[in-house]
Amino acid sequence: MSTTRPYPPGDRGPDPDGPAASASPPAPPTAGAPPAAGPTRQIRRLHLIDASGAVPRARDFTRQALRDWGWLPAATADHRAAAEDVLLVVSELVTNACLHAEGPEELRVSCNAKVLRLEVVDLGTGTPAPRTPHRAGRPGGHGMFIVQRLCLDWGVVRNVEGTGKTVWAELAAPG
Repeated sequence: MSTTRPYPPGDRGPDPDGPAASASPPAPPTAGAPPAAGPTRQIRRLHLIDASGAVPRARDFTRQALRDWGWLPAATADHRAAAEDVLLVVSELVTNACLHAEGPEELRVSCNAKVLRLEVVDLGTGTPAPRTPHRAGRPGGHGMFIVQRLCLDWGVVRNVEGTGKTVWAELAAPG
């Protein structure tokens, strides 16, 4: 698990670009272009409590956010790869919540010009971690290894008011 970001979900520490980011949406982006520069953070939430088909719903929800934010349709192969990485990480995080934490409660997707952040909230007590040693030829157990390899950073924040946690992951915006 990552230990390089001690901040809870939604708090990324001091912003080197200026004051705290706003959640208000900026002007519509140009198709295929990364989000506009600046500290504006766009946030989307999907409630998944008792949802059937949580993984495809989360993936479709995230794909639509990527379209709305100009990541899709991708202008280049690098932009397409970045969007595919985001969708794979969403699938892995939500699948882990389904298999190991009695299902996800909420998916949060947020983005600024540099980083896309995914957060999956669940009621589980376990702590996800890549299996070690990683055994590529064996079925199962690859989810958090994939998350670790694709993301800039990831971690777990416990719910201080009771059971549950938020598993978060950050990926670089295409650029």
